[in-house]
Amino acid sequence: KFSTYATWWIRQAITRAMADQARTIRIPVHMVEVINKLGRIQRELLQELGREPTPQELSKEMDISEEKVLEIQQYAREPISLDQTIGDEGDSQLGDFIEDSEAVVAVDAVSFTLLQDQLQDVLETLSEREAGVVKLRFGLTDGMPRTLDEIGQVYGVTRERIRQIESKTMSKLRHPSRSQVLRDYLD
Repeated sequence: KFSTYATWWIRQAITRAMADQARTIRIPVHMVEVINKLGRIQRELLQELGREPTPQELSKEMDISEEKVLEIQQYAREPISLDQTIGDEGDSQLGDFIEDSEAVVAVDAVSFTLLQDQLQDVLETLSEREAGVVKLRFGLTDGMPRTLDEIGQVYGVTRERIRQIESKTMSKLRHPSRSQVLRDYLD
């Protein structure tokens, strides 16, 4: 009969449309079917056992690995909006409580600026050549540390001479009159 045939196709079209458009993040239809099957089995086991079934019980019932069950459960989770209001007053949003690990904290920015200033003051107590060698060796100007050979080419001397200058300069920088200023930043 045509009505039986048409009913099946209409039901499938509705199911496909729901699978394609019901979620914020689209999940492929075959995965939606697996998620629905997992949900159905989970409800059946909940009725049967009187408690939430474990991933091991679900994997045994669905004949798939425990890892796959956990993966499917991850796919089934609905995303929540960072604009969702929280609290009784409704004046806070979820996004207000999530830390931006990439953001520069004001204290760190100020501390870094102070370190740069004090490092510059300490370097000014050295000769121009000594300060230049330290800046190049540790990449203080451009973030690119240089090798002894590269610095030697800049100053027209051997790498051994640069090593000697660096060693002498580092000894000077370790002297308490200079190192005490920077000691607070070693933490």
